[in-house]
Amino acid sequence: MVKAEQIIVAASIMAAPQAAAFLFRSAGARAAQSLIRVRGGAAPLFSTVASNALLDQSGLPKFDKIEPSQVKPAVSELLSKLETDLESLEKNLATKTASPDGASYSDVVEAMEVIESPIEYAWGVVSHLTGVMNGDELRAAHQELQPDVIKVTTKIAQSKAVYSAVEQVEQRAKGSLDEAQRRILASSLAGMKLSGVGLEGDLKDKFNLNRVRLAELSTLYSNNLLDATQAFSLTLTAKEDVAGLPPSALALCAQMAQAAAAKAEEGSAEATAGAGATAEAGPWRIGLDMPTYLPAMQHLESSKVREELYRAFISRAGEENAPLISEILQLRAEQARILGFNTYAEMSLERKMAEDVVSVAALTEQLRAKAHPAALEELVTLTAFAKSKGFEGDQLQLWDVAYWSEKQSEELFGFEEEELRPYFALPNVLKGLFGLCKRLFGVDIVEADGDAPTWHPDVRFFKVQDEASGEHLASFYLDPYSRPATKRGGAWMGTCTGKSSVVPGREQPVAYLTCNGSPPVGDKPSLMTFSEVTTLFHEMGHGLQHMLTKVPHAAAAGISGVEWDAVELPSQFMENWCYDEQTVYGSGLAKHYETGEPLPKKLFAKLKERSIYQAGMVMLRQLYFGTLDMELHGDYDPATDARTPFQVQKEIASHYTVLPPLEEDKFLCAFGHIFAGGYSAGYYSYKWAEVLSADAFAAFEEAGLDKEAEVRATGRKFRETVLALGGGRHPSDVFRDFRGKDASPEALLRHSGLL
Repeated sequence: MVKAEQIIVAASIMAAPQAAAFLFRSAGARAAQSLIRVRGGAAPLFSTVASNALLDQSGLPKFDKIEPSQVKPAVSELLSKLETDLESLEKNLATKTASPDGASYSDVVEAMEVIESPIEYAWGVVSHLTGVMNGDELRAAHQELQPDVIKVTTKIAQSKAVYSAVEQVEQRAKGSLDEAQRRILASSLAGMKLSGVGLEGDLKDKFNLNRVRLAELSTLYSNNLLDATQAFSLTLTAKEDVAGLPPSALALCAQMAQAAAAKAEEGSAEATAGAGATAEAGPWRIGLDMPTYLPAMQHLESSKVREELYRAFISRAGEENAPLISEILQLRAEQARILGFNTYAEMSLERKMAEDVVSVAALTEQLRAKAHPAALEELVTLTAFAKSKGFEGDQLQLWDVAYWSEKQSEELFGFEEEELRPYFALPNVLKGLFGLCKRLFGVDIVEADGDAPTWHPDVRFFKVQDEASGEHLASFYLDPYSRPATKRGGAWMGTCTGKSSVVPGREQPVAYLTCNGSPPVGDKPSLMTFSEVTTLFHEMGHGLQHMLTKVPHAAAAGISGVEWDAVELPSQFMENWCYDEQTVYGSGLAKHYETGEPLPKKLFAKLKERSIYQAGMVMLRQLYFGTLDMELHGDYDPATDARTPFQVQKEIASHYTVLPPLEEDKFLCAFGHIFAGGYSAGYYSYKWAEVLSADAFAAFEEAGLDKEAEVRATGRKFRETVLALGGGRHPSDVFRDFRGKDASPEALLRHSGLL
């Protein structure tokens, strides 16, 4: 997922709403406030640089020196400077536009980039840290300053002098600009219109107040979800309660109990019992973070314990976030009406590939027609299987599905998930992933730990170099493990610095890749589930588009300026390679962490077969989320509709789920993608982009996955088009450049086993 949390300049003319740190992969993925493209900063020009690391922007962030106490003075100084610089720029633009020659692209677009970059750099770092090292002091500083950031960036977005200059450049200089520059101008004008540049008087005041409030609500929603996830834990002491839990999960849960004991009051029962926790004797602490929750739901024999965990999971932040959801929906609808749209969904689609709500619904229904019958049959088959193995109820409950699905999968494919973990140690997976990047895209990824300060000891740093020339192209941080106490759930790619030709020191883009994978336990490395492997490949896809861009203009480089419903193309494309034999075996991705033996070929074949297991249910779930999102931001009017958002959820669920949600289900209170991220009226983008990504991978299948020369040639073409062109060209044209045709849903349905 691409994270939207850092987009501080969503209000700014050059901050395309699509350019963000991405794409959640999970509904806990975290997410963020309004989308912000965080480009680089300027060289240190501030009087307090020596005492404030956020003002030292001469290179990568000084994470080893940044303190929460520095946030307010740094951001306040940068905002003040930005306002002063904007006033000067507006006066200069007024003079330029009135002159015979008029304003130039450099006068407005590049000048804006330069004056915005310091606050984007600093606020981007602060926003990133709230996602990965959240704490009371940092959270308070972020919440205090966020309204000021929104107000100043809104002022930029509503600058009539800037708008007039951009409009003049677009009209006069089109013939002298490249395609990316023309798209930047068009996107800037559209973005400023959607930011209220044409509003006056009371409507403008109301619109701007709503912007600030929406940002506050988004942050509060996200913090509530983090707190609720962290607050719940279930400590088990009886061995019968953890029966079925695999050894790796038992060890992790014991380690969690030890960690909790270390923080508990000295002499308390928790401190005493947890201090000596072992995988064999317990106690075992299970939370709502994926590394402990998911294995519990898949393997615990106790239906009672699974039910307790499930009910806790679906009610996270229910009391706290329920009122926020209604207010968010109401304010978004009001913003859309102020700008002249019927619904927020209409407004959102103004800057996406999909032409309108009808187009989104058409694709959804086309996929549902295949997925729904398959999902119903899958449930019938699963229920029959469970009954044959001793399940005594008439119908499976929601907390039974994952457990019996795991059992059925084991019987159908002849292996347990636990058998795979030793073959997917993180160091080996990285070696395989980097080998794939070299094979397809001609880049070397080299360890560079120590070259950049990090925010946590677990964080790694890497450099990306061109294989042929040795040129340093980009860098990225990798934060791989779950930290429930301070780190938001999910996985995402975020922008540290973007490529820029006008801001000094920003020639090489830098990305954050953040996951919540299984941490090392004891002296063992991180032994990943296969799902965690595909998640890492997914986020690397986002990172590659950010890092391998060839667009020199920041507002269209990498993920910046890419229409939101195309942004998941590279990420979902990369997941396909987890099932490619050369990828798995060619670089040592899947080998036993102790013996070095490769994953048995028979086991790999079964793993590939399992890729389409319950494909109907999997696809239907995504269609459910996307349809619910569009309904809440479309036909549903929170101001006049008698239904609550949760009643709307139940209605949509009746068409898109095979088991209805519980009456007390508060899933919406944890749907961070649409309430605290960039996917509002855009969650459908996952399926929209998956059509593109599946068709893109089909190009490699047609070339022959066993024909190395053809695979490499096709990979280089993917790099030169999808990864290189970013937001500098419309995604439909970029796809045609690569594929030679428009995308078709056939490849997706075939890959899913639904055709």
